[in-house]
Amino acid sequence: MNRSEMKKCIKSLNTDEAARVLNDLLDNNPDLIKKAYDTAMKIAGDVNADVIMGEVFNALNALDDISSYCGSTRYGYVEPSEAAWKVFYEILNPFIDEMKKAQKRALPAAAKAHCIGIIKGLWKFEEEATTDFADWVEDAPGEYVDAVVKEWKKGKPGKMDIAEVMSIVKGDRS
Repeated sequence: MNRSEMKKCIKSLNTDEAARVLNDLLDNNPDLIKKAYDTAMKIAGDVNADVIMGEVFNALNALDDISSYCGSTRYGYVEPSEAAWKVFYEILNPFIDEMKKAQKRALPAAAKAHCIGIIKGLWKFEEEATTDFADWVEDAPGEYVDAVVKEWKKGKPGKMDIAEVMSIVKGDRS
């Protein structure tokens, strides 16, 4: 089998299989650990706030009809506004989790990029949403920005980073 065929075979592995291959390589070749770590940190640190902004906006704007989330349940009745806010938070939780991961990995620039991307995505949703869902969570983007910043600050960012993020929060939405 030539090199091209081998690469094709490796690329065809699913996530679990690829993880097993990587773990086996690292277990049997300790000298690769530093290279794998450096590559992982490079990939984890390569965060683009504008990409995250688009992902946040698209995730929120993709939801239109909330009727399947509200109404009678075996536990009582769920109001549409209550359901909409719950769904809003559920949509954003994975983005916050990624920001927290960057903080735990000691990647402050990546964490800041996540924070900025989430904030800008919220502002874009507030200004450009085209779905009925946006009407149900009209005040949510502005309120949630504070929660995002508060969570980001738990990572103890520097003063200059805080000033940059706060300028976006206070109105510089560019």
